[in-house]
Amino acid sequence: MNTKKKFRIGLVPKLLIAIGLGVLVGQLTFIPDFLLQIPVTLSALFSQLLAFIIPLMIVGYVIKGISDLTDGAGKLLSLNVLLAYSNTLIGGFIAYFLASNLFPLFIDASVRETVQTDGTELAPLFTLPLEPLFSVTSAIVFAFLFGVFISWLRKEKKGEVLYNVFTEFGEIITQILKTIIIPGLPIYIFGNFLNLSYSGAVFSLLSVFWRVFVVVISLQILLLVVLFILAGLYTGKNPIVLLKNQLPGYFTALGTQSSAATIPVNMECARKNGVSKEIREFVIPLSATIHLMGSVVTITSCVTAVLLMFDMPHGFGMMAGFIATLGVALVAAPGAPGGAIMSAIPFVYMVGIDPTGSLGNLLISLYITQDSFGTAANVSGDNAIALVIDKVYNKYILKSVEPKETKTFSSIDNL
Repeated sequence: MNTKKKFRIGLVPKLLIAIGLGVLVGQLTFIPDFLLQIPVTLSALFSQLLAFIIPLMIVGYVIKGISDLTDGAGKLLSLNVLLAYSNTLIGGFIAYFLASNLFPLFIDASVRETVQTDGTELAPLFTLPLEPLFSVTSAIVFAFLFGVFISWLRKEKKGEVLYNVFTEFGEIITQILKTIIIPGLPIYIFGNFLNLSYSGAVFSLLSVFWRVFVVVISLQILLLVVLFILAGLYTGKNPIVLLKNQLPGYFTALGTQSSAATIPVNMECARKNGVSKEIREFVIPLSATIHLMGSVVTITSCVTAVLLMFDMPHGFGMMAGFIATLGVALVAAPGAPGGAIMSAIPFVYMVGIDPTGSLGNLLISLYITQDSFGTAANVSGDNAIALVIDKVYNKYILKSVEPKETKTFSSIDNL
């Protein structure tokens, strides 16, 4: 009996290898352009497929998460969305102020001149007329409305057919992610960086963005520490213990680059932090979809860096509108690699970036290569939210729903 385990390369190493190969191949001048256009075409087709899948991912994941609520559904949903949006907004504005003041120290006139005088990129050999069935905004509204009212139907002992339909639909989307989207990401990244290398932009860009990512990751960790300190103060728990209990969830997200795949581990982290069973089984899966503080820090920072590099306007008034809109767009971004940036990319036109052009593709590529850190920040923040909601639910909402009964953490945990 063969007990040897098959060696597998993780997603993050694959993405790093794809970047390295893309940079190398793009510099090989003896390769004919039409051969280089093949991976560029595959990357363009993958980008179209990803844009097509994103709204379906929102519908597949969010409806079930909301439908799982029964008592206090509307109040819990409102509280969860409010906290997720607030964290996203705060993270975005802090990232903007930090980026606009710190990034000019290493994005100077020489960098801007080098980037703006780069050569022509390769065009894909062809594209397909593949349009999403509906927009991201439509998917968000549809998912929230159906989720709330399916939850209401289930409370009335109805709606199980619809609930099962959307549950199985979510399972289909998960299989699509596992078998097509996630395995295809290295090919997508390879084509994008090959094109950047061919045009001559890649070295200038990488010299800037490694510094950007150091700032981004440091800010994400700082915000997480602050969140758990605030949650600890509100719930009367030791923030150091809460952070220690969260470490398995953080490192699992780093390895999987998927908030959905981290849910089981994150649920255990929530249990160790004393979050009741009823709340953690609602907040953790739903927040894996709607809470993306780490992602908005990265997107805002990368967008600001691109605007600085190409000497484009980046004033507070313009960026404030973008961050506020980004917060709404990311509230229902799918918990899968690249989900946040694909939900955000249609709105970068607000700051003067063409979402379908080279800068849009650049933002997608750069974001996905560090997505594991953003995902780790997102899912860790989910548990800070769960701590707050758990106390609010037990202290206020549960009493208003069932005023004649008194329930504690232990009684809920035994349901």
